[in-house]
Amino acid sequence: MTGTAHMAFVVMLAAAYLLGSIPTGLLLGKICGVDVRKEGSGNIGATNLYRTVGRSIGAMTLAGDCFKGAIPVLLVKHYSLPVEYAAWVGLAAFCGHVFSIFLVFRGGKGVATALGVFLVLSPLAVLFALAVFVGLMLVWRYVSLGSIMAAAVMPLAVALLDGDRTIFLVTLIISAVVIVKHHGNIKRLLVGTENRFKV
Repeated sequence: MTGTAHMAFVVMLAAAYLLGSIPTGLLLGKICGVDVRKEGSGNIGATNLYRTVGRSIGAMTLAGDCFKGAIPVLLVKHYSLPVEYAAWVGLAAFCGHVFSIFLVFRGGKGVATALGVFLVLSPLAVLFALAVFVGLMLVWRYVSLGSIMAAAVMPLAVALLDGDRTIFLVTLIISAVVIVKHHGNIKRLLVGTENRFKV
């Protein structure tokens, strides 16, 4: 990698991180007069917005967080840059959402932003993980359980369906962070106090 290419890559990483850092749910909640950090689970993600502000705002949050992950990766692919660039840029966008500079390095759990990243990086693997998520949701109606298990199977799906080492490594990192960020949900699932999703 030449000096110019290296600098361009650093700029892409920084831009992806800053885009990922935009707290979509918090901003949409405030437009509705609600600080979602003080409502429901306190999370700025789509599920909490859905429960505390309404389904339309929840859907907008999901879409916004998803686009934050997809757009930087799409731009890298648009310019026909190496897949390794796309993978690391996707990780930067994901880290921006989970560790937002605008929220003193706090943020959401990263599921929707990860979805956006992987829809571009490895769409077939996403279909596999989504099947796991939907199946668990239909049976037990726990968003958290579906998210945790989808994250857990995603590295396996990428290994089987994609095979790129960098994408696999990035997937391992993202999946691990998503699962760790759900630690509170895991505790509630174990004691039977986790909230079920209601349509």
